[in-house]
Amino acid sequence: MCILGLRQWALLAVAAVPCLAAIYDNSTTLADLETEYDFVIVGGGTAGLVVANRLTENPDVSVLVIEGGVTNTKDALNIQVPFYCTRATPDTPFDWNYSSTPQEALLNRTIPYRRGHVLGGSSSTNFLAYNRGPSDDWDRIADFTGDDGWSWEELQPYILRNEILTDPADKHDFSTQIDASVHGHSGINGDSPPGYPTALDDRVIQTTQELSDDFPFNQDMNSGFHLGIGWQVSTVRNGSRSSSATSYLAPEYANRPNLDVVLNTRVTRILAEDNSTSFKTVEYLSTTDCRQQITAKNEVILSAGSIGTVQILLLSGIGDSESLSFLGIETVLDNPSVGQNLTDHPIIGQSWFVNNTETWEKAARNATLAAQQLEEWTTTKTGPLTDALGNHQAWLRLPENSSIFEQVFDPASGPNAAHYELIWANGLNFAVPPPTGNFMTISSVVVSPTSRGSVSLNSSDPLEDPVINPNLLGSDFDMFTMRAAVLSARHFLTAPAWSDYVLSPLVNATTDEELDTFIRNNTRTIFHPVGTAAMTPIDAGYGVVNPDLKVKGVENLRIVDASILPFIPAAHTQVPVYIVAERASDIIKQSWGI
Repeated sequence: MCILGLRQWALLAVAAVPCLAAIYDNSTTLADLETEYDFVIVGGGTAGLVVANRLTENPDVSVLVIEGGVTNTKDALNIQVPFYCTRATPDTPFDWNYSSTPQEALLNRTIPYRRGHVLGGSSSTNFLAYNRGPSDDWDRIADFTGDDGWSWEELQPYILRNEILTDPADKHDFSTQIDASVHGHSGINGDSPPGYPTALDDRVIQTTQELSDDFPFNQDMNSGFHLGIGWQVSTVRNGSRSSSATSYLAPEYANRPNLDVVLNTRVTRILAEDNSTSFKTVEYLSTTDCRQQITAKNEVILSAGSIGTVQILLLSGIGDSESLSFLGIETVLDNPSVGQNLTDHPIIGQSWFVNNTETWEKAARNATLAAQQLEEWTTTKTGPLTDALGNHQAWLRLPENSSIFEQVFDPASGPNAAHYELIWANGLNFAVPPPTGNFMTISSVVVSPTSRGSVSLNSSDPLEDPVINPNLLGSDFDMFTMRAAVLSARHFLTAPAWSDYVLSPLVNATTDEELDTFIRNNTRTIFHPVGTAAMTPIDAGYGVVNPDLKVKGVENLRIVDASILPFIPAAHTQVPVYIVAERASDIIKQSWGI
């Protein structure tokens, strides 16, 4: 093994700030940057770029971001065009291209496990939904950790300074769709209501009147009360995806002389100082596959996500000692909680033939029309490609008298938090359309699952994929809720609004046995893994980080990403991660007096 201590001289040198910030293609230039950094951030994803941006607001603070993935600007049409989000992953350079273990509850199917392998992380490859989650979610975290700073009210400044609400691509008046007063207007990450109408829009809203008891309208699901059906806000600005890379690393921030970003560089371990519990040195693979090191003056911040952060911790000897020993990894800190508590949202789609030709299938079968749509987006940033996959979301609860509550305690964070979500799409989701027919899809998502999985190592080789077991639908509650969510989608279509629109189901599973088989054969993940380095009270003997996000039992090592969330939000997870990162930035600043 080749180990080069490229920063040994830096420990003796006077701290210097690099004369010019840059985004470097690989680690080759690290040896030439005559500086040592106050902070080294591992991961230039959703959270990592927020922290890098906020810390470098102080010109006297230097930051290095090490990102394992590629640039978000080269050959990147599929991560720039909102509607192309399904093409961004998997099996592309922008994805880590992981797979899960065989999922027992899904008839032992192995499923793709998408994670962004690109600057901006999964905010560059996700499906763009802007959801803060209900206030109950955040208040539960505050109560659980004993830190009121994680409560809904205390987080409001961080929520607002993240967001800048912008006009939709078609510039229509959206005052009846969302409540602009609860949104941020001077933040960094742009979002907007849908910028192109679909044939479903009016019918969805009409149904909230015709079946109002079951599907009430909610003018803004981001107000803290999210139950009901509302218009989706998406991280789209000026018709293009707004990610942490395009917003927090926009040119006015990327050009700061105290910030450097290195791409295509794989971090292998975090190393402790000799005979101490201080972890300030990052080991990474160079372009020649040698292991090189760089040491932070203040601390290392892990922002590699719920999968990558755990893999690095375990390779560093922080984890369950028995499991580490089995792989020949020396235990530095015995913590069995590392990699446990993996929680994710299972999703399934149901599709119907519809009496309409203005669906996604029209362009999918017509190359000329598809080219025209792309030309419209390229030249004007308008048209159907400016929308994400759906224009509406519903957040709904099981009835209070549901039989499952005779067996289990309600796992939702409170009475105003959903058990499941419905998402509408104007076409056939995640499938090549057949030669004829037009479709609509309603996807059902379990958003308060009780199933827990894990992330572990298969070997001590840092280049080998970790073992990912989300344990989807692994509990009776999750399966019960998914059945209810699937039936809820069908009930929605009984409204008169759909009588002349829906023709027949694509798959007709009617009996209980057929329904269960359909669910187990078709459920997958919506790619919201959290919880694998969970935040717990400061005096807890379990968990991975304290409420200030410092790793328990060590010094100078902090985690800022989705892995620290002890409970999965009833939300698409990119905005909760932004919120965590915004508050974490202030915590770090206060900790170091900067």
